[in-house]
Amino acid sequence: MISGSWRSAIEVDAFASLTLAILLLFIGKGLTRRVEWLRRNNIPDAVIGGVLCALVVCALYYALGLRVGFGLGARDMLLLYFFAAIGMGTDIRTLREGGRPLVVLLTLACLFMVLQNGLGMALAGAFGMDPRAGLMAGSISLTGGVGTTLAWTPYFTEELGIATAGELGLASNMVGLIAACVVGGPVAAWLMRRHRVVPSGAADVEVGTRYQDEAHARLDYHGVLLALLWLNLALILGNGVNALIGLSGLRLPDFVGCLLAGIGLRGVGQWLAPSGGRLWDWASMRLGVALICDICLGLFLTMALMGLQLWELEPVLRFIATAMALQILLAVLFTVFIVFRCMGRDYEAVVICAGFGGITLGSTATAIANMGAIVRAHGAAPRAFIVVPLVCGFFIDLVNALVIGLLAR
Repeated sequence: MISGSWRSAIEVDAFASLTLAILLLFIGKGLTRRVEWLRRNNIPDAVIGGVLCALVVCALYYALGLRVGFGLGARDMLLLYFFAAIGMGTDIRTLREGGRPLVVLLTLACLFMVLQNGLGMALAGAFGMDPRAGLMAGSISLTGGVGTTLAWTPYFTEELGIATAGELGLASNMVGLIAACVVGGPVAAWLMRRHRVVPSGAADVEVGTRYQDEAHARLDYHGVLLALLWLNLALILGNGVNALIGLSGLRLPDFVGCLLAGIGLRGVGQWLAPSGGRLWDWASMRLGVALICDICLGLFLTMALMGLQLWELEPVLRFIATAMALQILLAVLFTVFIVFRCMGRDYEAVVICAGFGGITLGSTATAIANMGAIVRAHGAAPRAFIVVPLVCGFFIDLVNALVIGLLAR
């Protein structure tokens, strides 16, 4: 299970590391229940557990000179399952509901990614680093999140020779995630006061319920087994998709193929068996897909963060602090002066602005949490809850992968 010298290094094997990740996820959940600040700022359970572990490991390194390493082989598979589940949970038919606001918000998000990467690369060059290292403090870690960071890390470390790329990206993501939780609400409140925006006041707030298929769905053995079958098929098909993408000469992370495969299987399944069937029954397996997605995401984030070797960030600490301060400022200014105006300058635009920090600095979960806080206080915004999840959870990952692939050559 554990090998190495207590004076120099301890290496925890893959099975023990996965078990520890489960324990850390429980610790994160327990702390979230007990600490009101964590709940109010919607800090994910996995972030809490993973960061605590990374801090303990860092303390051991500085206090005792002990380097602790973890076997994180399961982490990459968890990432593929997560993105396959995201793809399978995407119903292409909902794209029609987004309409023009969807196109406008996606265009704005793409424009911001270019600015984000330009700022990161310029700062990296100014600090005497390879400019491509700035992508790790740009759309890789901030728009893409932990999954995209880890997917690109091997290329940056092995092909480009940027040894601290993983730590740089994960540290940037942590700061961005917390910033996205903190700035969303205040930005929305300022916009409402500044522009005298009238809230909807509608009582039918349906945060998170719009995409539920039926009120009496239940989790059962058959549904979970079906979900596991189709997710495995998505991973197999995703390998083929990645191979085809590779033939084009474009380098994209493996999760892109799994995401596309999940979307394709959902569409084919609904076309072949719209009313359900023995091997495709979305109503039965939907909750199973969601459960597997949540577990894989939680464990993946925990393992990603617990593996951080924070002492390796010392040489680039000034760069991270400077880059993240400017990236957060850029996100706030872009939201206030461009997103709000382009999305209509109304209450729906305010709610979208609350979620835009999740798109550009945090995650889909952060975006939805920020928007949920606004609508619970001021009334429903149904259009925002169609447009933002589609941009966050589907389009942005694909566009981001293409942008990074072009800039990281």
